[in-house]
Amino acid sequence: ALQLPDDQHLPLPPVILGELGKDPQNPTVCFYGHVDVQPAKKEDGWKTDPYTLTEINGNLYGRGATDNKGPILAWINAVETFRALKLAMPVNFKFVIEGMEEAGSLGLQKLLEEEKQCFFSNVDYIVISDNLWLSKKKPALTYGTRGNACFFVEVR
Repeated sequence: ALQLPDDQHLPLPPVILGELGKDPQNPTVCFYGHVDVQPAKKEDGWKTDPYTLTEINGNLYGRGATDNKGPILAWINAVETFRALKLAMPVNFKFVIEGMEEAGSLGLQKLLEEEKQCFFSNVDYIVISDNLWLSKKKPALTYGTRGNACFFVEVR
């Protein structure tokens, strides 16, 4: 729980952990996404009702459509497609879906530490689908994100 200055306690939003597949021959990929979204007042610049997904000229407008519900749904749809076509899954899937923002999420670090020996113990790769597309046909390939990772490289 989050303690406010007036000693009021607010519960943290839940984090959903999910997995599909446990084939030891396949790598395990963990997909991270958050479902908190940007403000949705008309005066924040919305031209349509933010709570009604609206298509205009091939673009979808709605609260959280790209940041970050859409990218999470894309991975879930990929799993659904593999299953519908009865194709073997190329990887084991793990999902972490949380109700807070990816940067500064309260409680996420504690969850990661608590689950590192169990849920995360066999994760080979992590995919964060919280980014942009360069055009309608070209997604951005992000090789670095904001965060607290520090590196030192010495080249001779």
